[in-house]
Amino acid sequence: MLALESRLGIRLLSRTTRSVSLTEAGTRLLVAIEPHLTQIDTELSLLTELRDTPAGRVRISATDYVINNVLWPKLAPLARIYPDIELELSVDYGLTDIVEHQYDAGVRTGDQVAKDMIAVLLTGDRRLAVVASPEYLQGRPIPAEPGDLIQHRCLNLRLPTYGSLAPWELEKDGKIVTVRVGGAAVFNSVYPVLQAAIDAVGVGFVPLDLAQPHFDSGTLVPLLPDWWPMLPLYLYYPHRRQTSSAFAAVLDALKAATDEGSA
Repeated sequence: MLALESRLGIRLLSRTTRSVSLTEAGTRLLVAIEPHLTQIDTELSLLTELRDTPAGRVRISATDYVINNVLWPKLAPLARIYPDIELELSVDYGLTDIVEHQYDAGVRTGDQVAKDMIAVLLTGDRRLAVVASPEYLQGRPIPAEPGDLIQHRCLNLRLPTYGSLAPWELEKDGKIVTVRVGGAAVFNSVYPVLQAAIDAVGVGFVPLDLAQPHFDSGTLVPLLPDWWPMLPLYLYYPHRRQTSSAFAAVLDALKAATDEGSA
């Protein structure tokens, strides 16, 4: 960098003993060359096609629940078989632009996937469940309809993209009811929502597979089971003229695991 600054006769970086930052000239240069750097990185990744085994980095954006319970169980065997594939799974509850942030793919529910993306169904049999602990329900009315949830202390998720609380969308026989519930607590991950429900703080709305062990043990009680909506999750990614060997292997592994799960 010093050689480049000497050649140009202008400072590109502002340096102190504690930090390094871009100058105005450095920022202008980065904006100008960044698209070319991205293209170079893509082409270098594609050179791994010449290898006998898949290799390279694959970056996927998803929620912590999806990474832990959907992606990783399917990708762990792949990681053992192909040690030259580097998996980067980033926790994200926002509607991140995967192209802008240079992710290879993301995971969302079907209604959140842009129409210009390729979408692959990962799981269509999961549900969201309304839950509470027996201790919380003592002396409180059991909800009979979605609207009854307004009378309860509920545990909310805040969506980072818009900064708002996620509405509870319940469904029965094709009828969808959206309820905006009052909050006993607000989190940015589903796991503390589950724990707060176990701790009798309020009513939670969580993936059924997370709640089921607690139903079995009696630490949680299912509420409004006829209204639990499906949670179809899709891996989505942009159209590409070429696909790296690493991403192709990841895609094949996820598709194969999905097919086995639906067989």
